Amino acid sequence: MVRLMWLTIVGALIVLAQTVAAQARGESLAPLAEQISPAVVNITTSTLVEGQTGPQGIVPEGSPFEDFFREFQDRNGDDDNRPRRSNALGSGFVISEDGFIVTNNHVIAEADEILVEFFPGDGQPVKELPAKVIGTDEKTDIALLKVEATGPLKYVTFGDSDTARVGDWVIAMGNPLGQGFSVSAGIVSARNRALSGSYDDYIQTDAAINRGNSGGPLFNMDGEVIGVNTAILSPNGGSIGIGFSMASNVVIKVVDQLREFGETRRGWLGVRIQDVTEDMAEAMGLDKPGGALISDVPEGPAKEAGLLAGDVILSFDGVEVEDTRGLVRQVGETTVGKSVRVVVHRDGSTQTVLVTLGRREDAERVEEEEVEAIEEQDEENKDILGLTVSPLTETLREDMGLDPEMEGLVVSNVDEASEAFAKGLRAGDVITEAGQQKVASISDLEARMEEAREAGRKSLLLLVRRGGEPRFVALSLEE
Repeated sequence: MVRLMWLTIVGALIVLAQTVAAQARGESLAPLAEQISPAVVNITTSTLVEGQTGPQGIVPEGSPFEDFFREFQDRNGDDDNRPRRSNALGSGFVISEDGFIVTNNHVIAEADEILVEFFPGDGQPVKELPAKVIGTDEKTDIALLKVEATGPLKYVTFGDSDTARVGDWVIAMGNPLGQGFSVSAGIVSARNRALSGSYDDYIQTDAAINRGNSGGPLFNMDGEVIGVNTAILSPNGGSIGIGFSMASNVVIKVVDQLREFGETRRGWLGVRIQDVTEDMAEAMGLDKPGGALISDVPEGPAKEAGLLAGDVILSFDGVEVEDTRGLVRQVGETTVGKSVRVVVHRDGSTQTVLVTLGRREDAERVEEEEVEAIEEQDEENKDILGLTVSPLTETLREDMGLDPEMEGLVVSNVDEASEAFAKGLRAGDVITEAGQQKVASISDLEARMEEAREAGRKSLLLLVRRGGEPRFVALSLEE
């Protein structure tokens, strides 16, 4: 019996020694690569690019040799005005047998045509299929495509990126530098890297990633996708062992929304926040730095729920808030319309506030419209030639007692040090013509100024009306 036990122990030690030796010399990755490679694809995009005008890039504009080189190009059949197609390469991977494919948004952005090339296995010829865009997300640089195949496609599944440890082996697959299907191996170098986005959660790896690998999968040793290869850090454009893959746990949520809605639908709390420093924590009576300090509460869900500037968010939907980055990600990953409990530190004690989340994309659209409105307002008042001018509106016409049909630019201010002031222009004057052409907008006036400069004129003739009386004034165009 003792002898049998010893034989069992010795046998176990031999097996263990063989395993350690195998790991030391490195087992071949070929079986794993063969298993998952049919789901990895090359992506080619085509974009129509406007042709150049004139001999750009050969001689400077206005050069005495410009006509010579234009004639030379014409004789050689070069037509820079003709639109041309620009091609780009990337990678992707199939996630369902019915043809859904994940890649990077920047791989297919602005593409007119997308072709997906499948890895030729078992001696089969290369197969190409056109793809359509189901949805994209610029914030995580993820795009979801769809191809229509005659039969079920080989596909891969996502793994849990949170279980990936620094030092774990990983495989990157894709189409580096347009050379075709390629495999590279390395380890997880770091976790939770942030580059520039609010929702960044990158896995850093030293597996070789180059241009063309973008959108390709990063696999663990179980053949599961734990990242989407997105970016590299390099002084020369080639791999130096610092690559970044968007973590699968971020990608899964984005892909699910793109697949269901064709767009992302992220939660929105509606606060402006900043990290809590040690000094802030001490001043507010907090035990330690942490949480997210609310610096402003504009119109939105948080204001409706009663959150205030100066509150420190300690917990969101039952999860402790470590810093602003973590809160932004957590809010964004929460379902739109969900009512969540937000625990805040306020006036030396904690309070719980129930907030119903809005949708970030809707809030961003409103913000963009507000910015555009501000830009348009700025455009309505511009300083030109020593004058502050704006287009006539119905309100201005009524206030100034002008003809309802009159068009032009009203002068609201005149720089006293300008030529315009010296020549008698004053606030309340209306410019109706410039360069003997009617003007109704600031862009009209700027166009007349540019035309005059191109014609070699040093001044612009304005027709100015004051109290219904017209007069011409010439203002210098020289700066």
